[in-house]
Amino acid sequence: MLFQLRQATIHDLDRVAPLFDAYRQFYGQTADLARARAYLAERFAHHESVILLASDEQGLGVGFIQLYPAFSSVRTVRTYVLNDLFVAPEARRQGVAEALMQAAVEHGRAMGVASLSLSTAHSNLAAQQLYESLGWKRDENFREYSFSLVS
Repeated sequence: MLFQLRQATIHDLDRVAPLFDAYRQFYGQTADLARARAYLAERFAHHESVILLASDEQGLGVGFIQLYPAFSSVRTVRTYVLNDLFVAPEARRQGVAEALMQAAVEHGRAMGVASLSLSTAHSNLAAQQLYESLGWKRDENFREYSFSLVS
């Protein structure tokens, strides 16, 4: 499969939203294309994330990665949180995820961020294998905690 990568804009909303909805379903959420579209539209409107989009020869979205800006107080640097990575089932095992991951690193370098971080489900072994094959290191020093403010 031939595909191209580029940074998505608001004009790509209808290409990215179905992928984002499928990503949410992968993590157990109910399908809700309108909600996915509204969420992404807000990110675009407020410049709150960077979305890198993989498209096939017909211009259809086949994968995306979403980066959120963050900061390290201890290191006093900018970072990115790689929060979302998804490749459509028909495009898997064809290098799309690897190309998106490499594009995220290149984008981070170009933007002058000090590091990228991500988390994934313990059971997502395919993703873990990809990350480690690309040189990402699993954190062995810190535990991650969260506190939900909504039910």
